[in-house]
Amino acid sequence: MSDGQRKIAVLVVDDSAVVRATLGEILDSDPQIEVIGTAQDPFVAVRKMKKRLPDVITLDIEMPRMDGITFLQKIMSQRPLPVVICSSLAGKGSETALRALDAGAVEIIEKPRLGTRQFLQEARITICDTVKAAALAQVKRLPLNRQQPKLGADAMLAAPTPSRAMAKTTERVVVVGASTGGTEALREFLQAMPKDAPPIAIVQHMPENFTSAFADRLNGICGVEVKEAADGDSMLRGRALIAPGNRHMLLRRSGARYYVEVKDGPLVNRHRPSVDILFRSAALYAGSNSIGVIMTGMGDDGARGLLEMKEKNAATIAQDEATSVVFGMPAEAIKLGAADRVLPLRAIASWVLRLSNE
Repeated sequence: MSDGQRKIAVLVVDDSAVVRATLGEILDSDPQIEVIGTAQDPFVAVRKMKKRLPDVITLDIEMPRMDGITFLQKIMSQRPLPVVICSSLAGKGSETALRALDAGAVEIIEKPRLGTRQFLQEARITICDTVKAAALAQVKRLPLNRQQPKLGADAMLAAPTPSRAMAKTTERVVVVGASTGGTEALREFLQAMPKDAPPIAIVQHMPENFTSAFADRLNGICGVEVKEAADGDSMLRGRALIAPGNRHMLLRRSGARYYVEVKDGPLVNRHRPSVDILFRSAALYAGSNSIGVIMTGMGDDGARGLLEMKEKNAATIAQDEATSVVFGMPAEAIKLGAADRVLPLRAIASWVLRLSNE
């Protein structure tokens, strides 16, 4: 980082002194980040924000005097700032953290905890990268008590799609990669899909255990079945599989059947799961029968994989800058010439459906 470039100013808000100290140490270890203060609750945070406005806030959810969701809603309705939720992995906690994304948070990170050297090193990479991505995010003012879109009655009452154990050899499969801003982008994309949509496999950069709650939430508001992928799950029409946090997901093929392999492995492009892993496997096993979509997110994960898909005659789409929260991953793919089309978010689902029917 050049001497003239300003560091990203971060305010850490958490009621645990241990977490504040650990998170502050991790963030300060990155030369591009400066922790300008810590606060044990939102009231202290507001006082510190009046003295100096941070570029990014890391925010706990369960705190005394005012919970994190309420504080987040006030921030996003009055003075929108990029907010990263720092949460534990308890079941209820993961569901609450997803509500925070609905309320305008740009990302979720796992609370730092003591563990193996590898865990601490990977946590450091993830936390710092997430804060840097948040600093680039385009945040919008949101009204208090924002209502989430609901399915129409017809979709809610529709009969479930019958399972098909074997897809035709010519079946098109869709692979999607997203990071910062991707939870909202994926919701819009999947809600636009009919219940007989082509099979979809998704990598969204998200911590371990949060993907299960995220998939369950989408499953409740989408016409397609949405589930966290398990090793060996078949790619079926009307189904979207989301890679589990902290596991890579690959597309595989056995005869006419496409399925996913979920496996451990090192960080790839600083991520696990990695979009590149999914896209490269789609290029290898599905080739021209696949459709690749790269969405909002920081960095370049997925760009080279999308190029490999295009080189195997797959159809490829990148989300445009105007509708991306962070125009990083799509921009890198476009720069490589990997995207056949650059589309606004609202148009991606209809193009995927059109391509899948060709």
